[in-house]
Amino acid sequence: MQPSKGSFWLSTNGLAAIGLIAAVLYFLLAEHRAHFLMALPYLILLLCPLLHVFMHGGHGHGGHGHAGHGESHEHHREEER
Repeated sequence: MQPSKGSFWLSTNGLAAIGLIAAVLYFLLAEHRAHFLMALPYLILLLCPLLHVFMHGGHGHGGHGHAGHGESHEHHREEER
């Protein structure tokens, strides 16, 4: 069998995963709504560092500071030489 080149989420396994995730979320919210709502502020606070790391890419400047708004990374590489 050859693997299809389509998206995973549109394949049979992907649709099954979506269904399973939806069922788990439904029962989690239906049976544990009070616990989920009590934990929600903490979950939002825990998301802050994760979003910072993934959206900023960890800054990746190697301790050389931030580039100015008009400067590129190429400019900093030329200065290091």
